Amino acid sequence: MKKRRHKHSKNKKGLIISLCTLMAMYLGVSVFFMNHFYFGSQINGIDIAGKTVKQADEQISSAISTYALELEERGDMKEEIKGDDIGLAYDPKDKIKNLKDSQNPLGWLTSLFSKSHSQIDGIVTFDENSLKEKLNKLSSFNSSDIIEPKDASFKYTDNGYEIVDEVNGNKINKDTIYENVGNAILAGKKTLNLDAENCYENPKYTSKSKEVIDAKDLFNKYTSLKITYTFADKKEAIDGSTINKWLDVDKDMNVVFNEKKVRSYVDSLASKYNTFGKTRDFVTSSAKTIQVSGGNYGWIINKSEEVKDLIEIVKKGQDITKEPIYSQTGVSRDNNDIGDTYVELDMTKQHLWFYKKGSLITEGDVVTGNVSNNCGTPVGTYRLTYKEKHATLKGENYAAPVDFWLPFNGNIGIHDATWRSQFGKDIYMTSGSHGCVNAPYELANKIFDNIDAGTPIVCYSE
Repeated sequence: MKKRRHKHSKNKKGLIISLCTLMAMYLGVSVFFMNHFYFGSQINGIDIAGKTVKQADEQISSAISTYALELEERGDMKEEIKGDDIGLAYDPKDKIKNLKDSQNPLGWLTSLFSKSHSQIDGIVTFDENSLKEKLNKLSSFNSSDIIEPKDASFKYTDNGYEIVDEVNGNKINKDTIYENVGNAILAGKKTLNLDAENCYENPKYTSKSKEVIDAKDLFNKYTSLKITYTFADKKEAIDGSTINKWLDVDKDMNVVFNEKKVRSYVDSLASKYNTFGKTRDFVTSSAKTIQVSGGNYGWIINKSEEVKDLIEIVKKGQDITKEPIYSQTGVSRDNNDIGDTYVELDMTKQHLWFYKKGSLITEGDVVTGNVSNNCGTPVGTYRLTYKEKHATLKGENYAAPVDFWLPFNGNIGIHDATWRSQFGKDIYMTSGSHGCVNAPYELANKIFDNIDAGTPIVCYSE
């Protein structure tokens, strides 16, 4: 039993000696860290582990004297800013010593498990104007080398719309790069990736943006439809190959219509199918083909209303067959659009015919405008404006009551002229009307009873 107690005491004594030895070593290292920085200590990215304040100061000063910041740019470009170029200066004051004083020498053991990376502001300065001047000389600021960022766009193909990828470009945001480069220099960084620091101006919308995808879907909806215009037996069809030229997006990726281009299309329809004011081939009652120009008769597409209607139809995205909106219509879509119901006035013969549905209803001699005082009845194709019974025609120094009034060109019209006893011949040359077509009572009555507003009235001289 005595032998066992002796062995236990010996083990206990050995443990105490070991602990004392470790304690002595720990305190010895602690004495070292009274004047030296912890393991893993850095100031503004510069390693000062195990250095005294003076050594750390010299280490930092040496690093700053040779400091350079490498800028990593798009396109694998790299450029450098040297401290000498921007007046980089080091003035620690007491900040290095204060940092050392904040490290408890007895706490050195914790530095083995956690790094002490300190950022001390104000120990490094540079000339801001020199930095901006240096940055402004970078190749990224050279206007000839700058590629502007561009949003994702769209391309129309036979299979519909495709998204064209955005262009990132290489245009620098000056305010951002000034701030980021300045902060990197103060922090002692050796490299700065301009892309990672968002120093570039980037597209607002990419090919993955919801707004872009939604716009593409709407484009395809609009261009998948078919619109068919009808002009009697003639047709004009519109599909995506035409509609895509009218579409665009605004700065917020909203699909918009280019109304000028829609108007251009409607203008082309009007140019092709409007007949107002056009010269017409006309077969006279004597079977002679003549050309008649002028007048107010014919088809007129209402362009402004048709543009609005066309845009609304496209927005609905449904196939449709339609006529254009007209501000004035004719009675036929045949070659001369007059049809088979019309009044024919030959001012050379001073004779009038009225045909209805191809049949001659009545004819007779008339007296037209007095050519000797420039009141001749104008040639052209007109449309009957309206018809009125028992009207009083008024002009300068006259008022003439008539039973049948058929105006077709402003204040010029066909009417009975009971004050005349003769019609036809050369009366109109010196004793014609003020421009109207004077007709015998029975002739005017017959026309009045059988004609409707809008009927063509063809006036010509052979």
